[in-house]
Order: sequence, then structure tokens, then C-alpha cells
Amino acid sequence: MRENLKFSNTLIMWYLNNQRDLPWRKSKNPYLIWLSEIILQQTRIAQGTSYYEKFADEFDTIFDLAEADEKTILKLWQGLGYYSRARNLHSTAKIISSQYNGQFPESYADLIKLKGIGDYTASAIASIAFDQPHATVDGNVFRVLSRVFGISTPINESKGIKEFKLLAQNLLDQNDPGTHNQALMEFGALVCTPKKPKCDTCIFNHTCFALQEKSIDKLPVKLKKLKIKKRYFNYLVFDISEESTLIRQRTHKGIWQNLFEFPLHESQEDLQDETDLIKMIRTELHIEGSFTLSKFNTAPVIHKLTHQTISTWFWIVKPAQKPQNTISWKALENFALPVLLQNFVDKYQSSN
Repeated sequence: MRENLKFSNTLIMWYLNNQRDLPWRKSKNPYLIWLSEIILQQTRIAQGTSYYEKFADEFDTIFDLAEADEKTILKLWQGLGYYSRARNLHSTAKIISSQYNGQFPESYADLIKLKGIGDYTASAIASIAFDQPHATVDGNVFRVLSRVFGISTPINESKGIKEFKLLAQNLLDQNDPGTHNQALMEFGALVCTPKKPKCDTCIFNHTCFALQEKSIDKLPVKLKKLKIKKRYFNYLVFDISEESTLIRQRTHKGIWQNLFEFPLHESQEDLQDETDLIKMIRTELHIEGSFTLSKFNTAPVIHKLTHQTISTWFWIVKPAQKPQNTISWKALENFALPVLLQNFVDKYQSSN
């Protein structure tokens, strides 16, 4: 117990002298803490900070967020990826507004029931906002604890997750759990980094197992289980007179749900000819008159996600007759597009 207290005291002292000045650390408001935690899931702080500030400025309270329409939220979220986070954010805001009168539940047990909130986020909110003794375990924590204490149990197996959670809980400062949790995560982000950690100035370098055993690059252990799926997207980009085009909303579950895109044909491999695209234009999009069809990019645009790699072609369609339900290219600014498509739109418009 004494060693655990020494670990926490050393860590918190380091944190108080070295923490970064981040906007969500200036408040114990659970709404702002929750907002930052959701945005920073699978997002680097350098990128997520501006999004946090946009959301905090746009929606002063959780009631404001709950009352917003999904289109506005997805547009603000554009570029962050993993859009299910934005939809869960909206859903949870509605629940807290209607069922909890806008007040976040203080207990871990109630927090973890909310959409988009797992063990890590529930522990973070409970400890930082409400001083509840729940340890947070994220990638930074896995790395620090595995190296300092020499734990080689894989972090992506249930046994490893339980082992690290138990250790983190035992090390937790019961009197100031929020500061302890933030200190441990900050230490992993600034000192005990994945590559080239700052071992020379590390506060634990005299006792760190990985440093003594020269196994820094071997810890933490993560089993390779991920199989990357290859997908082939063919977007039909209508360039119609009067500066208009066609877009549709992705309503099915999966990547980019509820975002907007150009009509899409997904093929099993890179298309060898235009037959399938012409068929789609005629039968699905009901284009009756003549049209021209040409590739915009000379090589596929490769877009990598966690579980899949998307090889993308953009096909420019110029019909002789204007189809129904067109929108202006300028109006695209009001729709949330995947980054892949927003990058194309910017490039295409600048080329014309």
C-alpha cells in the first residue's frame, strides 16, 4: 500500500508541474468533461481540441446539444471520423436532458449505461467530475503500467484488460482520483510515449522494469488480430449545367452512417470497364438522355480506416438533361461529407 501511495504521489507531483494547458481541464463541469472524452476517443489532442472548442461554443449546455438537429452535429463533427461517436453524443444528450433533467448521473454504474460511454469514459467522468474512485485505463495507461511494472499479459485480451484495470485501481489515489487519472494518462502521452520515450528524465527510471531489462520496445504486448478488409468505391459525380450535382444520404449501418455522398457503386475489385456504372445510371438513377462518363483521378485514392482500406475512383457524369433532386455545388457546404469526399470536392472545384 505504501508503494502504491508513493507511485501516485510521485505521479501527481510531476503532473502538477508539467500538465498541458487544455481547455477541458479548467472545469469540473461533467458536461464539458464528457464532451472532451467523447471527442478524444480515437482522436489526438492536437486535432480534437479545436472540435471540443467548436462544440462547447456552439452548445453552451447539454440542453442546447440535445435540441440540435443531427445534420448540424454531423457537420460540426466532419473530419473527426468514427461518426457513431457524434450520433451517440446526440442520443446521450437527449437522454440526460429528458430523463435526468440535464444533470449527469454521478455513479459509474449509471454513467456506463449511457450510449457511447464505456468503462474508460465512465471512469473518467466519475473520477474527474465527481471524485469517485474509479481508475481510467486507456492506451497511455496500458503502456506506462506494462513498462514500469513489467506486465507482458496482452492488453487486447480479456485477461490483460482485467489485470491492468485491477492494478490501476490499486494504484489509484482514493482522495484525488481525478487528478491521479489525468496524471497517469498525461505521463503516457508526454513521457512514456510509444516511440522514443524520455527515459532519461522519467520519474520512474530507477524502478522501471522495462528500462532495467531493456524491453521498452517490447511492452505493452498486443496480439495481432485485426484483419483489414479491402473495399472498392466508385462515386458517380454528376456535374450538371447550372452548377449542380447529386448527393444521397448513407442510411445503412456501417461507416459514415447518415453522412452524405455522391451516388456510390461498390465493386468487388477495381472496375475493368464502365458497364456496371452505366447500368446504375440508367436503372437506379433513372437518367434517360445521353451523358458522358469519365474518370477524374488517374490512380485510385486510398483511404485507410481502422478495419478497412478503401480504394476510390471518382467518375464524372455529364448528362444532357438535368435530373431531378439536384443541389448546387455551393450548397454542399451545408452537408456533412466524409473527409474522403470533402477532399475530392475541394480538389474538383479548384480544378474547374
